[in-house]
Amino acid sequence: MKNKEPLILAVVIFFSLVTYYLVEPYAHHVMHKHVDKENFEYKDIAAFAGNGNAKNGKELVMNNCTGCHSINTLDVAAPMDAVTSAATYGVNPPDLSNAGIVYDAKYLAAFIADPAKAANVSHKFSDTKPHPMPAYNWMEPAQIADMVAYLQSIAVSQEELTPAMAYQDACGRCHAVSYENWTQIGTKPVFKHEKDSLAFDIKVLEYQDSIKAYMGKLPPDLSMYIRSRSEQFLFTLVENPQNHLAGTAMPRVGVSAESAEKVIEHMRDAGDTKRAEREAVGKNVMFYIIIFAIFAILWKKQVWRDLH
Repeated sequence: MKNKEPLILAVVIFFSLVTYYLVEPYAHHVMHKHVDKENFEYKDIAAFAGNGNAKNGKELVMNNCTGCHSINTLDVAAPMDAVTSAATYGVNPPDLSNAGIVYDAKYLAAFIADPAKAANVSHKFSDTKPHPMPAYNWMEPAQIADMVAYLQSIAVSQEELTPAMAYQDACGRCHAVSYENWTQIGTKPVFKHEKDSLAFDIKVLEYQDSIKAYMGKLPPDLSMYIRSRSEQFLFTLVENPQNHLAGTAMPRVGVSAESAEKVIEHMRDAGDTKRAEREAVGKNVMFYIIIFAIFAILWKKQVWRDLH
């Protein structure tokens, strides 16, 4: 009886290659197609003149924005708590303390004028189901520039903006980061009593129910997203989710290039909570190995010198 193992091996290899050929291109070019970076230039948005008057912008912001948004650094509280706001609007409106630095100025102006269009989610809304934030396209462009100037004037500098702050403003109202103890309504405190912890968890669940109804599904926890996706994917997804997932309900958040880097940096820290410690230890280990190698070589030479 002839040995059939080579024939069986050939058949297995053939069908493995056929399966690979049929699945691999689809997986990498359709499901996870390559998308080039746009460098957060937002070329589809009209140029922004800038040079607004912050003094005029303060009055406009206070009269038009604080009915929904908080400005915590100025002790301007939101009219509703996060859970109630989500039940009303679908998602909690962001605090505006650092909107002027987190978001690109051109995008911010376009978002004020027409939020659904700027965020690339016009397909999700209609006249009968409008975007929860009203469009302020009835304003003069100069007035919108004044509002942007005011938001920029009250924001921290780019150097003061931490990765956690950038993430929380840009992504944190939809995406939890459980490894950092971050929920969609903020960092979960350490409670003394279990009943208080459970009460907080119930609020989170109520918020999540609202955002599921608004988005169609609960946005994923991003604790390990930096491990499961490439940084190229994450940058381009933040830039314009429609480039990856046409028709998605995820809005284009409009962060600046600097803020986007800080968002990704926060995801790096969340996905590897011991990263800084590990890198520091790694340097010390390499230093030890070099010193040890030097002494080992010197000791070897001494031993062989005595033998000869």
